Amino acid sequence: MAASRPQRRPVVALYERIADAVHDGTYPPGSTLPSEPRLATELGVSRPALREALLLLQEDGLVTVRRGVGRTVSDSPPRRGFERLRPLEELLAGGDPVRVSALLRAVEEPTDFTTQHLLVPASSELRFWESVLTAPGAAGVLSQEWAAPDDVLAAVHPAFADALGSPGAGGGSMLAVLAGASRGVTLSAHSQVSATLLGRRRGKQLDRAPDTPAVLVTQVVRVGSAPVLAAKHMLPTGAPALPLLQSG
Repeated sequence: MAASRPQRRPVVALYERIADAVHDGTYPPGSTLPSEPRLATELGVSRPALREALLLLQEDGLVTVRRGVGRTVSDSPPRRGFERLRPLEELLAGGDPVRVSALLRAVEEPTDFTTQHLLVPASSELRFWESVLTAPGAAGVLSQEWAAPDDVLAAVHPAFADALGSPGAGGGSMLAVLAGASRGVTLSAHSQVSATLLGRRRGKQLDRAPDTPAVLVTQVVRVGSAPVLAAKHMLPTGAPALPLLQSG
């Protein structure tokens, strides 16, 4: 079954239109963007959607706000934020080091979750990594990651399977390994967030009560339309804040 690319949210698409205009020189580094009403008219979008996209561009360092001048393009714009897919340990860091403790590194048969998100047959073998991520003074975060079968990984990028299978690769998250081996191949992701309770098993893994409220983030990472990683991240109360500005 062919994988379909998720539709982009309007604000994400608008973000990328403006980012493209920055990188192609329409709005060169150091230039001042048109006023908000004028820019909304030029782009044919609503001002609330434009304002949200501009805030994301500002957070990602492409746009700055100067008092008395308005919004200007940064002198050295970084790559577009939605291309900079960041591993969980980087997102949770907030200036403090995050420790990744491996609970399990194994090969598993597909589950309903991985069959749905990685689009794999029941006979597949998938790498499964389960980790607890901890930052100073914060509650631990439970991360579960599954990689696509090696033949799928090899088809999209030969370095992926080798990187995941290399000695010492399990010292960080699976996404960190894939990002480090990407070598110019763009990783995109689609995430969903829901509220839940830890439950008995996850509570035991995090040394918390089973009825502890938590946020569950499910994430699918792709190269083009091919899913290469599926993950579940469980963040209980007291865990570091997680910025969710990654969509692709």
